[in-house]
Amino acid sequence: MTQYITLIASLPPLGQLFEAKQTPISQLKLESRLKMLSPKDSILLNQIASLIAWSQQPMERSDAQFIAEAKQFFKEVKNPTLRKIVEYRLTLRTIVAALRRRHRGERNPPAVQPWGVGRWVNYIERHWAEPGFHLEVIFPWVLEANHLLNANESVAFERLQFEVNWKMIERLGAGHYFDFEAVVIYLMRWSMVDRWTRYDGSGELAVERFRKLVDEGMGQFTDLFAQNS
Repeated sequence: MTQYITLIASLPPLGQLFEAKQTPISQLKLESRLKMLSPKDSILLNQIASLIAWSQQPMERSDAQFIAEAKQFFKEVKNPTLRKIVEYRLTLRTIVAALRRRHRGERNPPAVQPWGVGRWVNYIERHWAEPGFHLEVIFPWVLEANHLLNANESVAFERLQFEVNWKMIERLGAGHYFDFEAVVIYLMRWSMVDRWTRYDGSGELAVERFRKLVDEGMGQFTDLFAQNS
């Protein structure tokens, strides 16, 4: 506990996502601080990152392999906060994967290969033709996401995902201040600030750079990974 109090106390506040111009701590310094993690927590952090961090997704990993690793995580990890974090991120990724598939013309969900993770997969399949997969009561953002995707508003679509994830992280972080969960939550928020400040900027050229990154990323990864959040 003492080492995590020291670790958290050494990390500067991140502020609000869309107000940031740069991360308040560099990746190099952040990685140095993480050396205070216990070996067990360091391994667990890497396991979590392999499931939810965009930069950790290997190009050669298939959706089936990813889903198998996610199931293994939930089998091994019993910490409720960490489970909720990973579950929500994978749920969002699954919903976005379904939206993208439908947007590109798939009138029915994949019949053979696995394509999503979590308890909502079968529900989405049953309501594939509904604009929000009939999930809008539980996930109010899904109808807006569908509208933005159909309108080819790729920048706004990605920004919405940032907003949804940021609010989720803030909610799950309540009550965690000087523990391992607080470290995970800080790293997730730092990663979002880092990506947003790389994309953000003033003027049309910055927006075009962001759109180009988004469009290129969508073509390079399997459907489950085809998002930046």
